[in-house]
Amino acid sequence: MPIYAYKCESCGHAKDVLQKMSDDPLTVCPHCGASTFRKQLTAAGFQLKGSGWYATDFRGTAGGTAAAAATSSDAAAAPAAASIGGDSSGAAPAAATPCGGSCACH
Repeated sequence: MPIYAYKCESCGHAKDVLQKMSDDPLTVCPHCGASTFRKQLTAAGFQLKGSGWYATDFRGTAGGTAAAAATSSDAAAAPAAASIGGDSSGAAPAAATPCGGSCACH
């Protein structure tokens, strides 16, 4: 059952009440007896943490994951490192590649 926050507009008395969603809202203040006891709008009582679907999905057309962005920036940096070293063959040196040059991609 959810907890609802109530506050009296007459005396300012505030109270949190545990009640069913189908229950009628309270209207009478338990402190002063006035019929100005109103339900308050409050923030949700939970936080989403971690790397679940809410952080990685539904990002729009320009979105993507951080891992994909890091991979593409590493790939762009490898040819630049090869040209600085003065290697005219166009291949990146083994030390500059993430795989160490031991794979079939180099």
